[in-house]
Amino acid sequence: MAALLRLHGYWRSSTSYRVRIALALKHLDHEIVPVNLLAAEQRGEAFRALNPFANLPVLEADGATRAQSMAILEWLDERYPERPLLPADIEARFVVRELAMAIATELHAPLNLPVLQYLKHDLGHTQAEVDLWYWRWLGKTLGGVEARLAERGSGDFLLDAPGYFECVLVPQLYNARRFAFDLSDYPRITRIEAACLELPEFLAAHPDHQPDAG
Repeated sequence: MAALLRLHGYWRSSTSYRVRIALALKHLDHEIVPVNLLAAEQRGEAFRALNPFANLPVLEADGATRAQSMAILEWLDERYPERPLLPADIEARFVVRELAMAIATELHAPLNLPVLQYLKHDLGHTQAEVDLWYWRWLGKTLGGVEARLAERGSGDFLLDAPGYFECVLVPQLYNARRFAFDLSDYPRITRIEAACLELPEFLAAHPDHQPDAG
């Protein structure tokens, strides 16, 4: 019997969402521990004792706390190799990592909540200006992802089944839709999103279905 996995996260956090999808795809039982991002609970002393980075998510497993969502995804794949998120072939693994890391590194950093709050509250930008910022970075990186998918002639998923890439893509598109980003120029990306959202694992991980939703 697997050790208890406890995921500290926020229902609408894209990084928490990534890990929820991975846990669901691997059929790993886990407990959700809500952390209110808007109330800055992640900056409190109790949470910093779990994660000195003071960010989400945190996975408690095997007597240790683990932060940074991409590292958590890789750890889950190594610790629980059944139903792998990453393919065995080295070149296929590179393709998956290239596209997933493009989203994780080029989009999450400029578009996460502290940056948006700084733009609006500290620098005095309007919501319309913040939206333009958001759309600019989305367009840059999603355009590259779409081009790579076009080179491959992709189908419902990047490979034969959803995995590491889809764990990262779907939450980013959830956020893109929240910010009214026009996805009409990304048919391959949205085809993958639609196929994923038909699966029970992705439905279970969806923000609307979390205990702290709303």
